[in-house]
Amino acid sequence: MTTEQRPQCLLDPSEYTESMVHLGRVQLHVVQAGPKDGPPVLLLHGFPEMWFSWRYQIRALAAAGFRVIAPDQRGYNTSDKPGAVADYAVQTLAMDVADLVSALGYEQVSLVGHDWGGAVAWMVASLPQTAQVVKRLCVLNAPHPALFLDQMSLKQLRKSWYMFLFQLPAVPEWLIRRDNFKLLRGMLRYSGYQRPVMSEAEYQIFAAAFMQPGALTAAINYYRAALRGNPLALKRQVQPVSCPTLLIWGEKDVALGKELTYGLSPLVPRLRVQYIEDAGHWVQQEKPEEVNRHLLQFLQAE
Repeated sequence: MTTEQRPQCLLDPSEYTESMVHLGRVQLHVVQAGPKDGPPVLLLHGFPEMWFSWRYQIRALAAAGFRVIAPDQRGYNTSDKPGAVADYAVQTLAMDVADLVSALGYEQVSLVGHDWGGAVAWMVASLPQTAQVVKRLCVLNAPHPALFLDQMSLKQLRKSWYMFLFQLPAVPEWLIRRDNFKLLRGMLRYSGYQRPVMSEAEYQIFAAAFMQPGALTAAINYYRAALRGNPLALKRQVQPVSCPTLLIWGEKDVALGKELTYGLSPLVPRLRVQYIEDAGHWVQQEKPEEVNRHLLQFLQAE
């Protein structure tokens, strides 16, 4: 079913609440939905997105009785935007999640992440100082950061060319801004095989968030920080993920190859992988009904 055939999903403000949550180092804009006493599920968005990328999941999870927590990660939308590249190291992003869980009064949450949110979710569940906050882990189309370089083939290197472009100062920002953010529109509205992912009205919500002062550079700084880090040191820091883990992967992702789902068992011993055919990188928006079904089955399992 194409976007034109599927009704757009524009959440009514009555379906959620918004607040700014102070974490000490930063404050994050956080959307919450569902019963306040429901089991907490925390959703982490990717690049170049925001909390709204989970609109289909927010509605479905809330209806199923979960307390849904969807922050804008640091640098995005109206969340704080620290100025240094080092402020976006994945370990720091992982600490934001653990601090947010604590600030909201929880000891543990089920953690779900897509793209960069998935990379952060992997790290939260893998770092000794944060792993205790994760009850269950679900990652969508995101490689484990500690294994990404090990899994890097020549084919994947060609797909990841943009990561190297993003290391340049100012150039990536210029490319994305040019022609009224034409590149952003192409990234968000279409999957890699030119199928509409969202309506124009939905895109405009993302665009408004990305045009917040400082948001564009902050989002690109995620990539700058990643390649300036020490991958060997990162590997030494992580431990195997102890909680049940579901990896959902849209098989037609043009940026991240399916081979990135292989060889995870040593670091993720309780892993189940669910491939979704005819879906690309924006899998939770392209195939929301299928993603929601797998996600609910996983989160409701004993």
